[in-house]
Amino acid sequence: MDPSQQQQGGAAKEDYLDKGVDAAEKKFGQGKVNPEKSRGMNEKVTDGARGMFEKATGADFLAGQFFDIRLEVHAPVNGSEANGGKPDPNFTFTIAKDGSPQNASVYFGVQEPQLERWNFTWFEDLFARDNKKPSLVNVTAKAYRKVALYEPGEYTATLTYYNGSKSTASWLVRDLATVRKTKNIVLFIGDGMTTNMITAARLIAHKSINGRYQSRMQMDQFPVLGHQMTHSLDSFITDSANSATALYSGHKSTVNALGVYADSSRSATDDPKIESIAEMFQRLIGGGVGIVSTAFIADATPAALTAHTRDRSQYGQVVDSFLNGITNYTWTNWTGPDVLFGGGAEQFFPGKTSFRGQDYYAAFAAKDYNVVLNNTSLQKTANDAKTLGIFSVSNMAKWLDRNVYTQNLVGRKDSPDGKNGSATDQPGLKEMTIKAIDILQTRNAEKGWFLMSEAASIDKQMHTLDYDRALGELLELDDTVKASIARLDTLGALNDTLVLVTSDHGHGFDVMGSVDTKYLEAQTTDRSKRGAIGTYRNAGLSQYTNANSEDGPSSNSSSHNNTSVRYTNGTFFPANWDPRYTLFSALGADPDRRENYQVHKSGPRVPVTNSTPDDYYVNYKDAVSGFIINGTLPVSDDQGVHSLTDVPVFAQGPCQEMFGGVYNNIDIFFGMANCFGLAREM
Repeated sequence: MDPSQQQQGGAAKEDYLDKGVDAAEKKFGQGKVNPEKSRGMNEKVTDGARGMFEKATGADFLAGQFFDIRLEVHAPVNGSEANGGKPDPNFTFTIAKDGSPQNASVYFGVQEPQLERWNFTWFEDLFARDNKKPSLVNVTAKAYRKVALYEPGEYTATLTYYNGSKSTASWLVRDLATVRKTKNIVLFIGDGMTTNMITAARLIAHKSINGRYQSRMQMDQFPVLGHQMTHSLDSFITDSANSATALYSGHKSTVNALGVYADSSRSATDDPKIESIAEMFQRLIGGGVGIVSTAFIADATPAALTAHTRDRSQYGQVVDSFLNGITNYTWTNWTGPDVLFGGGAEQFFPGKTSFRGQDYYAAFAAKDYNVVLNNTSLQKTANDAKTLGIFSVSNMAKWLDRNVYTQNLVGRKDSPDGKNGSATDQPGLKEMTIKAIDILQTRNAEKGWFLMSEAASIDKQMHTLDYDRALGELLELDDTVKASIARLDTLGALNDTLVLVTSDHGHGFDVMGSVDTKYLEAQTTDRSKRGAIGTYRNAGLSQYTNANSEDGPSSNSSSHNNTSVRYTNGTFFPANWDPRYTLFSALGADPDRRENYQVHKSGPRVPVTNSTPDDYYVNYKDAVSGFIINGTLPVSDDQGVHSLTDVPVFAQGPCQEMFGGVYNNIDIFFGMANCFGLAREM
């Protein structure tokens, strides 16, 4: 609950936290929520009001931005705050700005919504969960759909219930200019990327002499650097769904929620919606929109541009929203993106994994999209047509496997046609982004365009403690940023384009020294293996920029695949991914695992295994020459988790000055909206 909310008469507090990163769903009428996610719950349900009204307390809006309002009155039947279980059906709702309050229906010029009723169950704390004693709450509710506030300034929203009890919320419509300052915006998101990771990536890819780097990352060369805070509405640790919602809409949301304020209703798709920057840009400007990700394309970061659901695992409906927009309620008109590139073919070819069994390749083609399924076709496809590019089942292959350990692409049964072949001809983030820019510029040179390009597997590989692959993905992002700026310059569009590079959240990753992997393997006990770690002076210098050899102090003679990679044209990646002296790196929160601090050559890392669903332990096949390190997370967690850290924002181009300093993640949206001139007054 936002501490700025004024409570009178026992206004309701937050009823649950999150449904789990893997979208364990809330079960109504059975007292089942994801029990591990009730940790840290310090507020209880009381008889009163919640929903978007409560959660949007202190919220900022863009003038003319569509949103829904959900009002709920809760009446607990049992538990510590039971009040008889009869929620007030006669509550009223008013809006006031510089004057007397008006009934909301009159103020917005809409019909009074119908009263809705339902119930839900929750566990008040972990003891209630363990004892299997859920609390039942009855609810009365109303929803105002597709409304907007057009006049800048402060508003007071008041819900009156139970014969005079009140809950009030203060809303602010920001006074932003309606003058457009940029034609295009490219928003790069390094999912999970932190300053510590950027520092580590620089260390392994850029040569240093006497403590000075001989080359710079592209991000290092941006003129403006800021930092954004990533807290979500209901937790100070965010996930990619609600953090993307904040970046795209200017509104905080709940863990796992996409483009909505999570309510307590039975449906995950009727929650109050907030219009995203992609939806507003297409509706108000008629410009082009591009969505690029190395994840499965229905994943949270790309999904939040068009989807509106509190459950990020509604992948089929996410894909449908890319093409058709929101169809279950009146909402902003959406005609589809110009470009949609990524993985996740299982949601497109017809069958059990696609939405209602539909063939979405055919559905996109029926709306005049070119459909491409590999890099060769991507490069050949015309730039003047809308284009769908889906290049693998699930997440796309990692840079390290596509460029160094290429044998890992064979035998994966991940071909995007659904025929269980191997997707060996996948583009990388750079190839997808450059093609997206070409298509967007060709189709929208006059009206302009918005492009989101996500390096998704920085996060995904950090989760599985595969730091080499994560840093490879980060370096690919930096290479993509560099190539994109060069392409924009060639097209004559650079001066008309705001380029932003940021993240959605962080991980507790850092580098503390180096590891002599040759010495580590020669030791016979876990305690003696730890002697291979060098800190401070003994950390030495990075060996990743030195080509490997069969002898010499920097070689790893235990390697069965010494691989030296050479790059040209100012491309910076490690010359040697398997040196003798590697990084001593770790996360701050992780499961039990074994570490030998060497690159995983046979494919992405799997650090844990399990015999029961909620008990994970060290994978006996992983890092077999290393030593066991006890984890710090519950044994039910199979991977690392996100962290509190602020994340960097790099800005270049029109409006770049708006993105310096320290601010909240919602300010990214308001900065982009201001630069696009999207505010609208009546």
